[in-house]
Amino acid sequence: MSPDPHDLAHRLLDWHRSQPARPYPWRDEPRRTKLRTPYRVWVAEVMLQQTQTGTAGPYYERFLARFPTVEALAAASLDDVLKAWEGLGYYARARNLHRAARQVVAAGEFPATYEGWRALPGVGDYTAGAVLSLAFGQDVPAVDGNGRRVLARLCVVEDDVTRPATHHRLRAIAAELLPTGRAGAFNEALMDLGATVCTPRTPRCGECPWAADCLARAQGRTAALPVRAPRRQIPHYDVTAAVIQRDGRLLIAQRRPDDMLGGLWEFPGGKREPGESLPNCLRRELREELDIEVAVGDLLTTIPHAYTHFRITLHAFWCTLVAGEPRPIACADVRWVRPDELDAYAFPVTDQRIIVAVRVAARFALRHSAPS
Repeated sequence: MSPDPHDLAHRLLDWHRSQPARPYPWRDEPRRTKLRTPYRVWVAEVMLQQTQTGTAGPYYERFLARFPTVEALAAASLDDVLKAWEGLGYYARARNLHRAARQVVAAGEFPATYEGWRALPGVGDYTAGAVLSLAFGQDVPAVDGNGRRVLARLCVVEDDVTRPATHHRLRAIAAELLPTGRAGAFNEALMDLGATVCTPRTPRCGECPWAADCLARAQGRTAALPVRAPRRQIPHYDVTAAVIQRDGRLLIAQRRPDDMLGGLWEFPGGKREPGESLPNCLRRELREELDIEVAVGDLLTTIPHAYTHFRITLHAFWCTLVAGEPRPIACADVRWVRPDELDAYAFPVTDQRIIVAVRVAARFALRHSAPS
């Protein structure tokens, strides 16, 4: 006999009420329900894509202090939004959030339907369901990675959970379980169950309110579920960057909006081609990107960094401008800025580390040039 969806839902909600509240700034407390606005829920859910809650929390507080309303976000420049997002990574989230905020303000109100939210840039099934259930009280499922794991184990879903068809199947299962009028509470409980009990490697089945009905537990298959496609080998690239000084200023370039890390500023350079030396790579990239010729000097710093689908080693060199005036051929903009102005610009993590190396080198030079 199949378990009753109504019974499963209420067991989950009863379990959730018995647990200590997880202290996230986007969570309601009994006397702080005004915090659960569409804007606040939306920003939180966007930040939590690809980011752990402990990391996202401080960014969330600072972002809302800087842009307290959707109108404030829409009125801001993309540069300001990226600067507020700096260090959180996956910057397409910030660009899409900014574009969507402008669409919401232009429309005069937030969407009130699932289709309306899905039409906004960067809003997928989960985010639409989270905002509609948590902020609008609508009976819409919101199944994140934790929820997918719980449901795949509960029902022994053996298909790859990263495939869209499997995701839609799990979302349909969640929709069957939703208790009328309590979708927001159910969605949060499902997320928390996956985050705290039905964990990836060591699920604590003895604490699970669904243990008696979990097919994966009954079949001894919790470790095998959910199913994911094997990860491909992650490629590695060598990348170069030029630190060019002129009249006490440094040259920085802005990435084009549609590029990876679009809108961020960087020390210009690029990826080494097969068989190419690092200095030759840097000279070629600056010629192609900025139409300048440089003399490549000493290595300033080497920075390893991992992205989701590839890894890089960034080699930053001191360089001297030999010919040409920088102009944005393969980038959005170029500027000469004083070292003390760099903090006004949004940089990727790798370039933030170059800035640290530049400042350390400057302090070292000053210390050793001072008279004894």
